[in-house]
Amino acid sequence: MAGLFWVAAAIVVYTYLGYPAAVYVASRFRPERAPDGPFEPAVSVLISLYNEEANVPVKLESLRALDYPRDLVQIIIGSDGSTDRTNDVLRQESALHPITVVYRDQRAGKPAMLNTLAPMATGELLIFTDARQRLDAGALRELAKHFEDPGIGSVSGELLFEDVSGKPAGVGLYWEYEKFIRRSESRLRSMLGATGALYAIRRELFTPVPPGLVLDDVFIPLKVVEQGYRAIFEPAARIYDRIAGNARAEFARKSRTLAGNFQLLRHFPWAVNPFNGLVAWQFFSHKVLRLFVPYCLLALLGANLFLLDSAFYRATLAAQAAFYLCALAGAFTSRPIRVFDVPHMFCVMNWAAVVGLYRFLGGSQDVVWQKAEDR
Repeated sequence: MAGLFWVAAAIVVYTYLGYPAAVYVASRFRPERAPDGPFEPAVSVLISLYNEEANVPVKLESLRALDYPRDLVQIIIGSDGSTDRTNDVLRQESALHPITVVYRDQRAGKPAMLNTLAPMATGELLIFTDARQRLDAGALRELAKHFEDPGIGSVSGELLFEDVSGKPAGVGLYWEYEKFIRRSESRLRSMLGATGALYAIRRELFTPVPPGLVLDDVFIPLKVVEQGYRAIFEPAARIYDRIAGNARAEFARKSRTLAGNFQLLRHFPWAVNPFNGLVAWQFFSHKVLRLFVPYCLLALLGANLFLLDSAFYRATLAAQAAFYLCALAGAFTSRPIRVFDVPHMFCVMNWAAVVGLYRFLGGSQDVVWQKAEDR
């Protein structure tokens, strides 16, 4: 039992502490080269949407306000079976401004729509974004400048959150932790995916997304990396979203994402072996191991119950009990308290991984995503 305890503990500690520390330290030895100057290639903005009548005018206004030559920006929008007034709004907007719109009667999901829109693009870069978020005026310029380097194939922007009044809002320690890892991975070699709200790739590197795939914003950049290019993070390319206050919707999003990670293992088998190169090590450590941490936590607790003849193991059992009690308390606190919030979020993430595996094995994860307000 002692061996099981220590193996499980090592996996958990490496996944959440050891790997982030290792990738950060390694990234410090890689010099960052700033782009030489402005680089303004033609770009094609692709948006797949569903029932976004309220957000379409705001999104298009933010696109028209971009600090980027307007004649170099092509906007292509796909309405994926919208049933509200989205199509009417798009027709009105397309009559006033030069945008291309594709209307689909039946929902097929975002991947299918992206596969339809991408061949229509004429820009050197494909810019992927969603309907709900507002772009910073300089976002496109910050993305585009990196493509002057021929080794860069994908650039991800940074998603920031606002409250209903438009003021900046924090989203907790976990999101800051994730961004810390992404920055380190980007500097060392490549990000493992992109911020789905805003990212860019070279048009010729686009790979059609397989039907039924959930995480198109991981698949597309990883395919770019697979072709020998880097996928990097640019925090100055900002896009803004509103905080979702629905805890159930947030859990559904996390379990959907983790079910999508299981799908990715089929499409990137090379990434399951951490000895297949730097990116494979990053993928295995960041994406694969997290899927199995819940079972390591269970093994850690179970093994500890059989090791109570030692004061050390009695202390570790007490520490685990205290951690899970704090996590439980976090579920009932109305405002974030870090001593409760961190354990609670950790447990929610790991339970979402269990639900994600169940959905993946049962084939019950629908590629068609319902918005938070619909759930």
